[in-house]
Amino acid sequence: MVAETLWRRVWEARWSYVFMAPTLVLAILFTFYPLVASWYISFLDWSGLDSDREFVGFANYVEAVSDPYFWNAFGRTFAFAAVTVPGTIGISLVIALVLNDQALRMRVVFRTVFFLPVVTTTAIVGIVMSLVLNPFDGPVNAALLYLGLIDRPIDFLGDPNLALWSVAGVYVWKWMGISMIYWLVALQTVPSQLYEAAQVDGAGRWRIHRHITVPLVMPFAVVICLIGFVGALQTFPLVQAMTGGGPAFSTELVEVYIFRLAFAAEYQPRLGYASAVAVFFGLAVLVLTLAQAWGVRRAATSQRELRGGRP
Repeated sequence: MVAETLWRRVWEARWSYVFMAPTLVLAILFTFYPLVASWYISFLDWSGLDSDREFVGFANYVEAVSDPYFWNAFGRTFAFAAVTVPGTIGISLVIALVLNDQALRMRVVFRTVFFLPVVTTTAIVGIVMSLVLNPFDGPVNAALLYLGLIDRPIDFLGDPNLALWSVAGVYVWKWMGISMIYWLVALQTVPSQLYEAAQVDGAGRWRIHRHITVPLVMPFAVVICLIGFVGALQTFPLVQAMTGGGPAFSTELVEVYIFRLAFAAEYQPRLGYASAVAVFFGLAVLVLTLAQAWGVRRAATSQRELRGGRP
């Protein structure tokens, strides 16, 4: 009886499944199958170019744990996220507060301008910003020299001490538009009556934002930070287009490190080892994401307890 009812419901929604089928097939081919295959390949000693495959068990994982290049890339990746996530979240919040003002003219135009980098191809952004930051004829160095702020051009992408943070600045500029949209949505949930009551009581703009806006949008802040953190760990297109992991591996994040091992190895690619690194890194990100999700739930529970059990 249950099977018959289930089959009838499936048959009634058959056209929905027909239209879903192409997306499901693409997801299987380009998401689920590579995900499962990477786990299998991580246990092999295989270059990916020939048919010689040797099962080595956890040897690739042991090598990854003892590889200083991996841990350097691992540390740079999370340092990159630790800088870009607060920068993106903070700047986008300030912009959203300004653009949420109903008295601001052309605010829709400004929102579009800030959101344009988000929809621009990352590789194109990387190439253009490499030209913008060029020490020889880039407009940034030309402007700094003209204003007398520097005596000689700065090699933003050629200096190992500056390259990673230059890429981080470009990343913040590109992706702060999406965080701005999230903040604008959160700000729309704040009742306008609270602002009006605060203004009647003589509260200034700073006190209104501090005591009304920030507390009410804080639950959204946790989710926005979580999304931003996961996004900051997926920076391969931008880094590859701007620096390729150089100079001297100073911008080689984990994704770039995996690409170098699997496809750009100087002598012979190591697809098995690269897959092990990818799986290890993916598990680390999963653990951190689950920890953050647990923290979100704990914060929501504590907030309900403080409100006396009310939602």
